[in-house]
Amino acid sequence: MIEAILFDMDGLLIDSEPLWKEAEIKVFESVGLDLTERSCEQTVGLRIDQVVDLWYRSHPWDNKSKQQVVEEIIEEMQHLIRTKGKAKKGVKEIFEFLENKNLKKAVASSSYQILIEEVIRKLGIENQIDLYKSAEHEEFGKPHPALFLNTAKELQAFHEHCLVFEDSFNGVLAAKSARMKVVAVPEETHQEDPRMIIADLNIPSLLDFGQKEWEELNESLVLR
Repeated sequence: MIEAILFDMDGLLIDSEPLWKEAEIKVFESVGLDLTERSCEQTVGLRIDQVVDLWYRSHPWDNKSKQQVVEEIIEEMQHLIRTKGKAKKGVKEIFEFLENKNLKKAVASSSYQILIEEVIRKLGIENQIDLYKSAEHEEFGKPHPALFLNTAKELQAFHEHCLVFEDSFNGVLAAKSARMKVVAVPEETHQEDPRMIIADLNIPSLLDFGQKEWEELNESLVLR
């Protein structure tokens, strides 16, 4: 049986991918990089320090430190979450569906802890989850499975009995590497990504997850 649910955050619980693009384009412009929304899509699911490292390696700058760029993006994201942040479709419904199932629930995100806290406050889900954990504190971010494995450990849940909801391929790969069940709920720009086939279930939105899907995933655990 499924013992715990692990939710990604960006692009899954909150419609933050447009906000990340806005923040990255603005801050990277200050170091001479002319990013587009399309170029930002290449790094969805990575920790922001990983994103900064990737762009620095291909287009190095010298007017700011990499850490300063990270901090400016985080600061801009805090502002955007407060002023523009909106829940993704189906967030209220998925928590209502899971409410009486005696499950542990966690948010496990590549975002920094301060942004996770900002989002949880914005969405008003403080009482809906048992734990929130950031890849900021892991040696490796997604697609490495460490974040999911350590979240399951803190929840005292067996990792093979965890179900992950993810929107990015990097997150789906991390969950499968952790030998967890994973439901992919891709952002619109990633719905045609053929790599998402590795997920146990692909759905257009959280509204498309219900009792039928729940029973099928549980049954697949029993049969394994």
